[in-house]
Amino acid sequence: MMQINFWAILLAAFVPLITGFIWYNPKLFGTVWMQESGLSEDNMKGQMVGVFVFSVILSVLMAFFLQFVSIHQFGALGMIGNDEMNANQSYYDFMKDYGKAYRSFGHGALHSFMTGFMFVFPIIAINAMFERKSWKYTMITAGYWTVTITIMGGIICGWYAADGFHWVTPK
Repeated sequence: MMQINFWAILLAAFVPLITGFIWYNPKLFGTVWMQESGLSEDNMKGQMVGVFVFSVILSVLMAFFLQFVSIHQFGALGMIGNDEMNANQSYYDFMKDYGKAYRSFGHGALHSFMTGFMFVFPIIAINAMFERKSWKYTMITAGYWTVTITIMGGIICGWYAADGFHWVTPK
């Protein structure tokens, strides 16, 4: 049975905040991003608790979805209609042989990076063009999200069992 590691999802949901604190620090991209966004330090001051809480909630949704991007075994489960009780023996044989194949940080990071580059970047770029934002803004924002979901996907794919975290696929 495909098990969901809710601890991995919860940990991954905090990655956008952690990455954001680093990425948008004034010493890295924060100052340029504020200029390109048309924001000032005065705009950024104020109560942020609600923003952080809602960000984590939305990040849980992203983390939950990234399982389906980075864990191939969910595809096998989908092929049988997500009902293992009615699966043919071939499904159980497949999961016995390949149930942990490509379950690692590196593999999840690879698929999540591809998602960031080929899905998130175009969405951000299209919005930025219509909003008349600069390419600096586009690259800073898309870079942030690509790095962030790369790490999230790695965590979700690599931490799938009680026996610990897997940086590489077990042989």
